[in-house]
Formats: sequence, C-alpha cells, structure tokens
Amino acid sequence: MTATVMEPFTTLTSRCVVLPASNVDTDQIIPARFLKTVSRRGLGEHLFADWRLDQDGRPRADFPLNSPAAKGASILVAGDNFGCGSSREHAPWALLDFGFRAVISTRFADIFRNNSVKTGLLPVALTQSPHATLLDLLARSPSEQIEIDLEAQTVTLPDGSSHQFPLDPFARHCLLNGVDELGFLLEQGSAIADYESSHPARVSTR
Repeated sequence: MTATVMEPFTTLTSRCVVLPASNVDTDQIIPARFLKTVSRRGLGEHLFADWRLDQDGRPRADFPLNSPAAKGASILVAGDNFGCGSSREHAPWALLDFGFRAVISTRFADIFRNNSVKTGLLPVALTQSPHATLLDLLARSPSEQIEIDLEAQTVTLPDGSSHQFPLDPFARHCLLNGVDELGFLLEQGSAIADYESSHPARVSTR
C-alpha cells in the first residue's frame, strides 16, 4: 500500500484569481476528454480547457486564469456551488497541478469537497457577506493578498477582517499533516499492533 504524499497545509498567503460564475461543474473544470489518465501530473494544462483556450488551443485573453495578474496566484475565488456535477477526482487534481492550493466559494458540491481534501486542495466555504466583500475588494484591487489559516480555520481579507470557515476535523488533521486517509492509517501501525496483541484472535486460523 502506498499513501499519497501531500504538502502540509498550515497557512497560505497569496493573491487570488476570481472566477465568479456559479454552478461551475466538474466537466467545466476538467472536460471528459482529458480523463484518460490516472496520473495527476499534466492535468493542469487542461484546467478549464473549453473556457481558457480557443478552438486553436490558444489562451483567451479575457479569461481570468490567463490574466498576467493571475500568474503565481494560489487561491481561486469562485461563485456559489463550485464543483457540482460528476464525481471525477480529476477536477481537484487539475486545480492542484495548475498551482492552486485553495478554492473559496459559498458552497461546494459534497463529492468535490471530499475529493479535494483527500488530495490536498482546501475548499473554503465562506458565508455570503464576507464572500461578497472579498469579491468587491478584489474587483477594486486585484493584486491584493489574503491569508488562509487552516489551524484557526480563518480567512483574513485585504481589509483586515477575519472570517471563520467550517471543515471536518479529520480532513483538517490530514491537510495540516500532509497525509491522506491511507497515510493516516499507516501512521497508526504501532497502535494497531498493540491492539491486536492485546486482543487474542477469536477465529481459528487452522
């Protein structure tokens, strides 16, 4: 068994890319024709391919991810209900491979959220008011940075305000420590061995 190695997520301070569309589904995030691979590497090249690139494969100048200001940004700020649609795990893989470590929305599809935390992408769900404030601040000053503190589960906006976001405690533990579910289980090897040694087998192996 091999666990997925993930970079621990503690705090992230970065500029943002704003994609304010609501109901962005996983087929828009990574179109189905690019799902022939089981490798995570290279998927970022096809992120939002039908929106980001024209029919000749050239970047569309008006798409937010192609803006010069987007270069090096690690946070995607999306509209409501991000990641809806199919259950493809390739969607968070593509976002991570492109360079994003976190996505901020008001709501995430359950399967997308679960796939994200398992692969090291942090889904940050803000309530409507701070989310609207963030969009307004970034519209006025796109180069502003925000800070995400996973330990405290807070997002600090460019105006200095800090806002809590929810996250499952187990997902938070795994992200903070850079382990996936299998990695967490493998870390418990000694505890599992101690338990087994103190509980005799109830079923004969003969």
